[in-house]
Amino acid sequence: MAKKRSKRSSNTSATRTGRAGRAAATTGGGSTINTWEQDPGDGTQPSGGQLIQRPVPVLKDQPLPTSITAPAPAPQQFQPGTTNFRYWAAAEALRRGADFWGPLLPPGTSWEVGPTLPVDLDFGDDLNAYYDREGLKFFHGSAGGKMVFSGESPDVVCHELGHAVLDSFKPQLWDAASMEVAAFHESFGDMSALLSALQLPSLRQAILAETSGVLYRASRLSRLAEQLGWAIRQSRPSAVEADCLRNAVNTFFYRDPDTLPTSAPATALSSEPHSFSRVFTAAFFEGLAGMLATKSTKNEAALLQVSQDIGTILVQGIRGGSVVPTFFSQVAATMLSVAASQFSAQGYDAPLRSAFVRHGLLPPSMAMSVAHAAPRAAAMAAAGPGAPPESPTLPTLQLSVAEYDLGVPYILVHAAAEPKRFQVAGAALAVGAVAPPGEDQAAKSFFEDLLRRGRVKVAKAGNAAAEVVRAIAPQSHETHTHELRREGGQTVLRRIRIDCGCGHC
Repeated sequence: MAKKRSKRSSNTSATRTGRAGRAAATTGGGSTINTWEQDPGDGTQPSGGQLIQRPVPVLKDQPLPTSITAPAPAPQQFQPGTTNFRYWAAAEALRRGADFWGPLLPPGTSWEVGPTLPVDLDFGDDLNAYYDREGLKFFHGSAGGKMVFSGESPDVVCHELGHAVLDSFKPQLWDAASMEVAAFHESFGDMSALLSALQLPSLRQAILAETSGVLYRASRLSRLAEQLGWAIRQSRPSAVEADCLRNAVNTFFYRDPDTLPTSAPATALSSEPHSFSRVFTAAFFEGLAGMLATKSTKNEAALLQVSQDIGTILVQGIRGGSVVPTFFSQVAATMLSVAASQFSAQGYDAPLRSAFVRHGLLPPSMAMSVAHAAPRAAAMAAAGPGAPPESPTLPTLQLSVAEYDLGVPYILVHAAAEPKRFQVAGAALAVGAVAPPGEDQAAKSFFEDLLRRGRVKVAKAGNAAAEVVRAIAPQSHETHTHELRREGGQTVLRRIRIDCGCGHC
């Protein structure tokens, strides 16, 4: 069972870090390793990914050091299908993702688990990967006569790394009782995969050629985790996209998650976090494409620059975004204010505003009004070391749960109830904005949604018979995302892990 650790690493973590650090130090410089450019799969096929050579990564380096628990093999250009290849493919993705995000985060940011993030590349049999505040866990699973390793895919590795990165600078989101906050964590993982991939010159050149410079088109870049998507599709064809796990190019429009079903095929939206995340991811990716369109020369250097600029805007938008039930709109509004204040010369606010309106993250009127508050909001988002620190946790509230036969009348939840910096919400289907739910209603909806999807483990002090079981859950390990714990005489809803298995299952 995963238990939350403080930022002071445990003795076990220190031991693992020391072993991995010594192994990494022996790799030296100047040599190269083989890795996948983005994913082992290619569209609807489980194989066919682009193989490239990259410098040997050193995981212990700053920023954001990581440590793979397995011993590091001597670096060579290993062939796909071997354990040694999988090690270096994962290591390269981890290092590249950390190198991208590290300079964009507030000075002194470290992992929530401690100085070094542990990574287990084969934690068991499952089509899965997750982050659990102890480290990153990847799995192997059989599908269609092929063994698939989630940790071999740079897309999957950089997605999971994204969860840990977001937790490092916005830990309030971890326990938030909000469907929109949970979906944003998944969207950030996908945005991490996209932006980390764009740090590769070869991929930037290939994508510009494939899309003719019009980035918001379905491509190898927008299609995320093709191989894992293929593997899931062998047993649950409607659970994921037809040619990948998720596609950042889509036409989904914001809906109040309270109005969505708990599950749906990949062609429709549901309140399940991976499914609902696609709204924000598509708006973000369309905004990125629009930012590139502002450049007079749309070459790979320009694409690199806009990828780094939107990373800055995104991080500051998240830092300044109030944790409320309509979190998508808070982040979007703050991103617009940052773009208007800090990137006015580039004109990034116009394409971002258009993308957020087109996908319903903001209604047109609210998107326009954000510009008037740009300097003040941007200053809050980019608050320096002298600013008052944010609380790492959210306010708590008592939630009545007597009707669920859990053995307790109330549970304590962490509510998405921070003061709003922007009076905004997602777009309604007709005119204006949706009516934002109160934090108590959002928390109740979130909890019942977890129950419906079989994601809550009931503590022994409660009634375990109230648990909803999942027929597709693996028997070898737990995959609940939350549990009810007894803490200080109260029953508290706590997140265990951010589980990315089986897409929208």
